[in-house]
Amino acid sequence: MSSNSGIQIPSRLPLLLTHEGVLLPGSTMRISVETARNMHLVKNRLLKGTSLKSTIIGVIPNTRDPEHDTEDLPTLHSIGTAGLAVQVVGSNWPKPHYTLLITGLCRFRVAQLLKDGPFPVAEVEQLDKLEQYTSPEEMSEAAGPEGELRELSQRFYQAAVQLVGMLDMSVPVVAKLRRLLDSLPRETLPDVLASMIHTSNKEKLQVLDAVSLEERFKKTLPLLTRQIEGLKLLQKTRKPRLDDDKRVLAVRKGGVLPGRQFSLDEEGDDEDGDDTAVLDRKVKGANMPEPALRVCLKELKRLKKMPQSMPEYALTRNYLDLMVELPWSKSTTDCLDIHAARVLLDSDHYAMEKLKRRVLEYLAVRQLKSTLKGPILCFVGPPGVGKTSVGRSIARTLGREFHRIALGGVCDQSDIRGHRRTYVGSMPGRIINGLKTVGVNNPVFLLDEVDKLGKSLQGDPASALLEVLDPEQNHSFTDHYLNVAFDLSQVLFIATANSTATIPPALLDRMEVLLVQGYTQEEKVEIAHRHLIPHQLEQHGLTPQQLQIPQDTTQDIISKYTREAGVRSLERKIGAICRAVAVKVAEGHNVTKSEAAPAENAPQGAEHREGKRGRRGEEPNGVLADMAEPPDMPIVIDHIALKDILGPHIFEMEVSERLTLPGVAVGLAWTPLGGEIMFVEASRMEGEGQLTLTGQLGDVMKESAHLAMSWLRSNAKTYQLTNMVGGSDPLEGTDIHLHFPAGAVTKDGPSAGVTMVTVLASLFSGRLVRSDVAMTGEITLRGLVLPVGGIKDKVLAAHRAGVKCVIIPKRNEKDLEEIPANVRKELDFVTASNLDEVLNAAFDGGFPGMSNPLTLPHIVSKL
Repeated sequence: MSSNSGIQIPSRLPLLLTHEGVLLPGSTMRISVETARNMHLVKNRLLKGTSLKSTIIGVIPNTRDPEHDTEDLPTLHSIGTAGLAVQVVGSNWPKPHYTLLITGLCRFRVAQLLKDGPFPVAEVEQLDKLEQYTSPEEMSEAAGPEGELRELSQRFYQAAVQLVGMLDMSVPVVAKLRRLLDSLPRETLPDVLASMIHTSNKEKLQVLDAVSLEERFKKTLPLLTRQIEGLKLLQKTRKPRLDDDKRVLAVRKGGVLPGRQFSLDEEGDDEDGDDTAVLDRKVKGANMPEPALRVCLKELKRLKKMPQSMPEYALTRNYLDLMVELPWSKSTTDCLDIHAARVLLDSDHYAMEKLKRRVLEYLAVRQLKSTLKGPILCFVGPPGVGKTSVGRSIARTLGREFHRIALGGVCDQSDIRGHRRTYVGSMPGRIINGLKTVGVNNPVFLLDEVDKLGKSLQGDPASALLEVLDPEQNHSFTDHYLNVAFDLSQVLFIATANSTATIPPALLDRMEVLLVQGYTQEEKVEIAHRHLIPHQLEQHGLTPQQLQIPQDTTQDIISKYTREAGVRSLERKIGAICRAVAVKVAEGHNVTKSEAAPAENAPQGAEHREGKRGRRGEEPNGVLADMAEPPDMPIVIDHIALKDILGPHIFEMEVSERLTLPGVAVGLAWTPLGGEIMFVEASRMEGEGQLTLTGQLGDVMKESAHLAMSWLRSNAKTYQLTNMVGGSDPLEGTDIHLHFPAGAVTKDGPSAGVTMVTVLASLFSGRLVRSDVAMTGEITLRGLVLPVGGIKDKVLAAHRAGVKCVIIPKRNEKDLEEIPANVRKELDFVTASNLDEVLNAAFDGGFPGMSNPLTLPHIVSKL
């Protein structure tokens, strides 16, 4: 007797219409519920019911196309499966729906539809009668017509055993199915196996409609036979590869297959046709280190056993392809000719002597020791000074490959170390990917904007760079994707940054920092005529015979239209001039001889002036508007044409204009963009002795202001400083307002201390500060002047602004050696160790009240 003898389904069942497949008795199926009728059935019957009876529903296959489904109840299929709802899962994404896990119990026939809303309910008749099932012993004793059923059952059982035997018994599901073949009644096998083998919904529907057991066996047996034949064909296609693997294994062990003469030529022919064999040869020919080779051979062995349809096959194949493409032992030979390297560096870049000297030192040491590890350099300087282009030039000088990695905004450590292969879409980090791109293991890697690395929940990439940029560790850098060590010791790493303030100290400690300061005006003029102007002429299709920019014009562009440490704005201004001239040159091709005749017949002086700068016209372009020169006469840009093209001057020399009242002085500041001059203003009014600070100042600058005020109050009698009513305390009955213009820019740092003291001393004494003096330095409560940083950038900013005298701390005198000689000749430097010397140098004739006004501070004049 079957185990189904206790099944008694209700006479009335709610009906679930499904498009997704056919549920057969004895099988389990997941069904997605999205239509309104089915949603009402789940909510009102399955979720609210409390008895086992309420979880039994009827599952009817819906043969109507779901895209053309309407609100009308479709024609119901006459036979369905009573199922037990084992699990109900709801979700609201992407739209509200339920997912049911239903186990089929038995067949039923729809006798009458009782209602169709909100979900259909029908009166049903159970079809799987108990007397229909016969035990194997009774079936074997049957004769006549029952003998045919017994024969069908036996044939079906043997085919099922054969099918299961062709599958991998190590899979738990296959082993469980093999046990079920012996424990399940033979009558249930057609439904169970039909739901498991590869069949269409139409074929399953025919099995469902087969009410008679004999008909059910007849419908299912061909499907089972077809599945067996398909497996046999698959095994035949895989057998040659397995035979090749056995033959190769036998040869590796020193044996020969019986009855066969083996030759190496034959093996080579077979491997050419086998993709994995080609990959095997590549792995062995990649000259990997022993640990990496062992990992690749292990992965290759796994790959050979995988069917190509498995998702892991593509992942493993991509991993092996990357491993064989990496340059484990490929490298370029360095060009160690120091003279040629010096000539190449000088032709590519003007100035930058410190960087060039460091490269030549590296080449000299490489000549003496060929196994020198690659240095790790960090170029720090303002934008536009050529840090990135110097890295490219170094690669050319050494004859190495160059690869740039932009690190600005990177906030995931996986960008450096890569992703682990357990993640979907995993890939190696930028270091390994860059090595794959250049194809050698000793390139020049430029890590651009290393000071702009971020940090997020995905990790800290700056910490991940510690291993990359440590000479004692990067010989065994391990990328998460590779999971094997790669030697980075021969890579020349060059990092660039605008400031070291945002670089973590541990990372900064691993790099050799080389400061790349801003250019002087003379250096910019030389760079413009050596590199920028020829480059812009080429970019705009012009020649030196069509456009000429004299050095005087270049100096006007630098001083009146740009104020920067680098040359990017200068190059943009030159590009604007080239575009304006390109318009005139293009229009000149359409000028007729009659239009050009007046210019040819003009007086010699006028012709010379027009050739020099053209004629002024009524068009907006001014000078260039009426130009009609002959084709062989170049357009020369002078200050008039410059103003017509670039507009009014952007920067004017305003230092002397702003120092016309007491309480104003010029300070020097350092920013990541280079040095700048900074005006400091002060005023006083009647009040309660309060000090007001404006200009978006940081905490350090606010403290410097209070220090300056305290020092002046404590020395008010010495310097004869009085308040508004003549008292000895400058703050008595007086409010002081200290302001730093450009209030939208955040300012901080201690170097404005001496400037604040000078401004307040000027305000209280009523004397003007010298208009040609700028200063920098930190102060103490005892009046000492302490050293500050960024002296070269600050001095260059003062030089650009037309300042003639610069006051710096005494202990910064050593920094003057870095300043170009031509700048030092044009400036007077005052080195002060205390505030007495600062005040004496900042005012004409010294500051009154000093113990010895004739004693001047130490002056380093025109070094």
